[in-house]
Amino acid sequence: MNATQPDRFTLTKLPDSKVVERVLDGEKELFEILLRRYNQRLFRVIRSYVHSEDDVRDIMQEAYVKAYLKLYQFNNEASFSTWLIRIGINEALQYLRKNNRIVTNYGQTESLENIFNLPDTNQMNPEKQAIKSETRVLIERAVDLLPEKYKVVFVLHQMEGLSNPEIAACLNLTDSNVKVRLHRAKNLLKDELFKNTHDASIFEFGNHKCDAMVEKVMDRIQDL
Repeated sequence: MNATQPDRFTLTKLPDSKVVERVLDGEKELFEILLRRYNQRLFRVIRSYVHSEDDVRDIMQEAYVKAYLKLYQFNNEASFSTWLIRIGINEALQYLRKNNRIVTNYGQTESLENIFNLPDTNQMNPEKQAIKSETRVLIERAVDLLPEKYKVVFVLHQMEGLSNPEIAACLNLTDSNVKVRLHRAKNLLKDELFKNTHDASIFEFGNHKCDAMVEKVMDRIQDL
């Protein structure tokens, strides 16, 4: 075993405050730990404001650079995650203002929360994989139609698992405002999903389903 492996494993287990402290002491290579720790969360937060994933990646880079340059300002009054999210949101809003973009309306729903926690597709049969994929696309489209102020609250709560007080700290809202926005996001998403699925194609019994049923029935009646 490489002698550096145990040490690297130990480093990745350090709390954020210790990583920040050591980066400030000159071990800037440890900043990678924070990037890997919060890449998903930062992406989702910025994606709540900016639709283009290419632009989101650019904004993430700017946010990380700014966080590194201002790392000495981190004082542990809030969690590092909250501090980073604030920087990311500020960068996203600056990008929108700079490019004169209109913030697209964007969020998600209680009854469909578990869609994001379905088993890995490698463990599913092809039909279930297709259902999961189609459902995810449907939900993501609905998410992108919700107002941004609701979407970011939902993303932080439902997808990133932040508590209401944590979200309030990130967005400078009150706990009650977080609750209201989360509730509104869920209701809007339910309405959008119902509208998009309210057509004659739902529960359609065609193609391979129909063929399979015909074959089974015909096989059975041969012996009657």
